[in-house]
Amino acid sequence: MPIANTLRDYLDEAGVTYQLVHHDYTATCKAAADAAQVPAAHVAKPVILEDSQGYVMAIVPANRRVEVPVVEQRTGRRLVLASERELSDVFNDCVKGAVPPVGQAYGLDVVWDDSLSKCPDIYLEGGDHTDLVRIKGRDFAFLMGRAQHGTISRPEA
Repeated sequence: MPIANTLRDYLDEAGVTYQLVHHDYTATCKAAADAAQVPAAHVAKPVILEDSQGYVMAIVPANRRVEVPVVEQRTGRRLVLASERELSDVFNDCVKGAVPPVGQAYGLDVVWDDSLSKCPDIYLEGGDHTDLVRIKGRDFAFLMGRAQHGTISRPEA
């Protein structure tokens, strides 16, 4: 399964051109960047947070960590990290842990890190652990639409 059906349909409906970048199996977005030989700063990593209202997808570069308090401040919500087990129903066309960073396609609220807006190309997890989806940076910004954004991450320690 090189690309999740929901992601493919979302990209096609939006008229976004994409290319698949195949790589050896990896368990994380940062490892996928290494395996695909692309900059980790250009790989969009989703972090799923939740509260009683539902899920929020925070999207940051693969070489950075989400600042949950900043996301809470931007959204006005008290959020905690969601467990992968409970997300299988939401991302039912994806392999566990291979969530595409396009929450809108799955009906989620989204907050994304502004540093991604500086990338000429953005790489997305495609729904499995062996393929990234490359899109233009301007197309990523288009897909994010009116989603909240700002500096919501810090470098990994």
